[in-house]
Amino acid sequence: MTERTLPPPELPQPAEGHVDASVGSPMPGRTPGHRPRVGPRVVAAAVAALGMWGVWATWDTFVDSGRGQRADQLALEGAATGQGVLWDLAEPVLGVVSNSFIGLGLAVAVVLALARGRWWLAAQVVILVAGANLTTQVLKHVVLDRPALLDTARADINTLPSGHTTVAASIAAGLLIAVPRRWRPLVALAGAGYTAATGVSTLIGQWHRPSDVVAAILVVLAWGAGVCVLSSSSSLDQPRNGAEPGTSSAAGLLLLGAAGSGVLGVGALGAVRGYGWALPVGGDLTAYMGGALGVVAVTLATFALILLVRQSTARP
Repeated sequence: MTERTLPPPELPQPAEGHVDASVGSPMPGRTPGHRPRVGPRVVAAAVAALGMWGVWATWDTFVDSGRGQRADQLALEGAATGQGVLWDLAEPVLGVVSNSFIGLGLAVAVVLALARGRWWLAAQVVILVAGANLTTQVLKHVVLDRPALLDTARADINTLPSGHTTVAASIAAGLLIAVPRRWRPLVALAGAGYTAATGVSTLIGQWHRPSDVVAAILVVLAWGAGVCVLSSSSSLDQPRNGAEPGTSSAAGLLLLGAAGSGVLGVGALGAVRGYGWALPVGGDLTAYMGGALGVVAVTLATFALILLVRQSTARP
């Protein structure tokens, strides 16, 4: 009797569109089948260029002109009003900023990126923090100067941009770049608050004029948007559907605050320069209040833009 050889049993075939997780699984930290989109990266490049133009425009308006220097100097002198009480609040904020703070903040942001398996994202954070702080030092000590247009002490010493503000803003922006998508709106709000507090604290202590602080924040805007242009698959978020009310709400709140404080700041600046309405206080205090409002406005707008740029360039 001849033995019959039975055919081997058929193995179940995967359904169409199914990917076997054991074969060809994507590398950790990458979004399979997706690459950064061109449109958001072009917008990010435009925002970065806007930031650097803003640095030059701030210097040209408030440092390279007599009227600008007078308004800036009035703000510096107005900071002496009520300084004792305010300095008790400002000194601890400024005391946090140090080389150790840079190292710790950068390490936290990098570890957050590496913990998610995103090596290039970690590199983007390093580029942002190092690039922003190096740019500030080069601009302050090498590129920009301060013509002696006023009869004041150290009239020709350039202090733009502010190094302390650059440190605070760059660490906050680095964390915003590194954290997962759902956390970015909260980090943007917290980062804007901390950066504004640091910038205003340098005004309270008469360490810097308002233009110095504004320029520093714009340097960070340029680098924050610039690293988003360099996005790769490692920088992308996991695909998801539906609206993102957190991002819209946070960006809207930041922009609304920027608009309100900006209008008041411009009004105070116009009063100092002899235009429009004036606050019911002396000229130096008007300039001081206007400068502080201007710092808040630029800070809020900057973090709104970095949030929107990061979210758009990170979307698969």
